[in-house]
Amino acid sequence: MEKHPMTPEGYERLRDDLRRLKEERPRVIQEIATAREHGDISENAEYHAAKERQGLIEARIKELETKISRADVIDPSRVSADKIQFGAKVTVLDEDTEKEATYQIVGADEGDVKSGRLSFSSPLARALMGKTVGQTVEINTPSGTRSYEIMKVNYG
Repeated sequence: MEKHPMTPEGYERLRDDLRRLKEERPRVIQEIATAREHGDISENAEYHAAKERQGLIEARIKELETKISRADVIDPSRVSADKIQFGAKVTVLDEDTEKEATYQIVGADEGDVKSGRLSFSSPLARALMGKTVGQTVEINTPSGTRSYEIMKVNYG
């Protein structure tokens, strides 16, 4: 079974989502039972909506349980390296715009560029992995090649 790296925060978010969905499960079952009591279910919109919701919840529970079982939780505060690895917080300078940005390299399900979290499978994160402060990486984007100088790397 292939393991998937993620931060402790990402792991906890998955566990919280799973816990929330499992708590919601009995409510949806009750909604189905209540809708059934209203008679003919073939034309009962409440029943069909509740059944659809139940299907979505069950699918998401299964998905979350699989992700949790395959999680390889890596605590960035315990990593100490000169080279960029999973969990690193990296400050880069966009050589075209002269703007600095800081990103943390996180698991695939944790990526959110707007909050500074790059999925390790993103083009920029892949280009950064294994590099050190002072090096420049180039990535191809739809708008052309972008160059980034690595300014700072830390863990924690």
